[in-house]
Amino acid sequence: MTDFAEFETQLKARLADLLERANVIEDDLRHPLDADSNEQAQDLADDEALMGVDAVLRDEIQQIRFALARITNGTYGTCANCGEPIGEARLKARPIATRCINCA
Repeated sequence: MTDFAEFETQLKARLADLLERANVIEDDLRHPLDADSNEQAQDLADDEALMGVDAVLRDEIQQIRFALARITNGTYGTCANCGEPIGEARLKARPIATRCINCA
């Protein structure tokens, strides 16, 4: 299996979605704090949760970009550990996979 166009399309769509979501979160985090101290406490707690979600999104964004780079350079679908092909079922389940099921 060397044609990864379907995976590339899927990864690009997921990347666009994650970037949009991350931008919405970052915009929300930029809001000024309310003058009321109780509201500030709630805003800070909400912001902390949003920062956690943003970190998870950013990590997945990076993994997708690496997967797209592997498609470009011809190493996508090859296990980074043993060099064997990563099974199509594994790539369908986890398109950002860098290791075959045996090495994972």
